[in-house]
Amino acid sequence: MRSAMRGLVPCLCGVFLALGHDVVSFGPFHGVIGLVIVMLVLRRAGPINMAVFGWLLGLGYFGWTLRWIVEPFLVDVARHGWMAPFAIVFMAGGLALFWAVAFWAARRMSPANPLVWLPVTFTAAELARGHVLSGFPWGLLPYTLIGGAGDVWLAWIGPYGTTAVMVAFAVALAFVASRHWLRAVGGVALVALLNFGLFVLTPRAFYTTGQTVRLVQPNAPQHQKWDPAWMGTFFDRAVGQTAAGAPVDVVIWPETSVPALLNNADPWLAEMSRAARGAPVVAGIQRREGDDYFNSAVLIEAPDTLGDVVDKAQLVPFGEYIPLARFLGPLGLGTLVDQVAGFSPGTGDGLMQIEGLGLARVLICYEGIFPEDMRGGGDMRPDILLIITNDAWFGTGAGPRQHLAQAQARAIEQGLPVVRAANTGISAVIDARGRIVDRLPLNSAGYLDAEVPAALPVTLYARMGDWPLAVLLVVCIGASAARRRPIVVDATQRQR
Repeated sequence: MRSAMRGLVPCLCGVFLALGHDVVSFGPFHGVIGLVIVMLVLRRAGPINMAVFGWLLGLGYFGWTLRWIVEPFLVDVARHGWMAPFAIVFMAGGLALFWAVAFWAARRMSPANPLVWLPVTFTAAELARGHVLSGFPWGLLPYTLIGGAGDVWLAWIGPYGTTAVMVAFAVALAFVASRHWLRAVGGVALVALLNFGLFVLTPRAFYTTGQTVRLVQPNAPQHQKWDPAWMGTFFDRAVGQTAAGAPVDVVIWPETSVPALLNNADPWLAEMSRAARGAPVVAGIQRREGDDYFNSAVLIEAPDTLGDVVDKAQLVPFGEYIPLARFLGPLGLGTLVDQVAGFSPGTGDGLMQIEGLGLARVLICYEGIFPEDMRGGGDMRPDILLIITNDAWFGTGAGPRQHLAQAQARAIEQGLPVVRAANTGISAVIDARGRIVDRLPLNSAGYLDAEVPAALPVTLYARMGDWPLAVLLVVCIGASAARRRPIVVDATQRQR
């Protein structure tokens, strides 16, 4: 019983940390408070298995943060519902392994005081989580800080650097609290005051480009989206939203909103262009090239003019492709690979020149969760980040809201406005400081007209990326390894 309770404590700590991503939390310093609690538990736990503690902490954190991941399996409950429990358990347990390694490594680097090295090892583990097997950096801890002092850190050192700052600060407070609770309370109060002060002092006004964008939100539930009896209904609804009201400068449709392959979609695209009354339309569509299928965004400049096409490069693992698929065929899992690996990754730079928006970096759904270079490999800085997505897969709870928060993070990191069109919501226009200018609510059909915010000067993180942090982590870990390496003295050499 006692061992079960000891295992429950880190799980509950992980859930508390994850609550910072939800609407109900303690504001933009929830993550720091949660980390301080974790560090205090570790300080008072005595000699424990750090790897097990880290894994249980991650299990609670990812289990709660990613609870929406069962939603895709409930679209067709009869066929896929049985897979939902396995999906959340294996996903949370697999991602928790990164945290287990971080806590184990901290113990190895300093057996007497592992908390000292935890900011280094934990940050390295999170950086690895964002890149291994194409990466899955969903639910990074700094996203709990959006709307406060964390905004400044995201613009300067990015989400992984902010992770290091959060953990280091929590470790420092834990050391203080272990000697005097009053000092710890004062430290937390100081963090809260700092966040509140920066929030109040940050200018609320934003500058615009003078252009107006329309976001179309047809609200097609996933179980009906590809039903032949409903596809025409949702398309007509989106066309009607495009044609409503006064004309705008540019119209944005969400991911896969055209119910036809680009190869034979000319009549559909022409109708969309006519409804836009001369404004360019960007819409999500699928296309085929030989035996390959692509998840794409298309620019429609006129009823008979296709301006540009951008293909999704960062595919969803186990949703749009199978990682290490070439090794699964010989194991008898070829059928699974054929069923899931339906898309090929695009190879372009992701940039699209759009009249009314300027040079846009187009991000299709999953691509918006990666904080890497938003220039798409080009030297030119885009004027705006354009995200089109189908969040119907994520259900009606935490998933769409967490996805929106990551779009806010991309705006802060790059100093660029974000225009986000989502099939079922939340469609939004976000300024270059990460503040939501206007939005359409979740699970509602409609359109939103908003002025396009202007870009800010390029941020330090946009210039430098994660390379300085990665080098610093390698140096720290290497220095620790060198310090612990025993020096062997050959006594026979001295006798000679």
